[in-house]
Amino acid sequence: MTMEMKHEILEKHESGLKVTELACQDERSTSTICTILKQIDAIKSTKTSKGVFILSKLRSDIHDEMERLFLLWIKEKQLAGDSVTETIICEKAIRIYDDLKGKQAAERGETSMAAETFKASHGWLDNFKIWTGMHSVVRHGEAVSSDSKATADFVTTFASVIT
Repeated sequence: MTMEMKHEILEKHESGLKVTELACQDERSTSTICTILKQIDAIKSTKTSKGVFILSKLRSDIHDEMERLFLLWIKEKQLAGDSVTETIICEKAIRIYDDLKGKQAAERGETSMAAETFKASHGWLDNFKIWTGMHSVVRHGEAVSSDSKATADFVTTFASVIT
């Protein structure tokens, strides 16, 4: 169930619908509706990223901005044909996050950065690729070092041989 659906359920409940009516209307169990209602403050107070389904996946503004900048960086690397590994990608995500967190702390006039941390694990990267629909982010070995001119010449030569 998406966060948008949860917001709709909360709005319906606030307009006067009972839990059992909500459960019947949305074809959900009453326990599911009750769980959503227990999280009402957290759901309402937190801005969620697109595609977020569960409350534990709520993202702060820093996460949203980091992922947006990180996606731009990945696309630049892909266009340039640069070699990137999962380790390099995860380290870059952490650096972007830390820079944004430091910038936000400076804007607030805080001397130390908040205790909030971000771990760019390989699991996070796998989920990030799913959220964004990206495939083949990591490039290494022959895919990076291939000679595109030689490849084009081969295709031309091969086409002339088979025709």
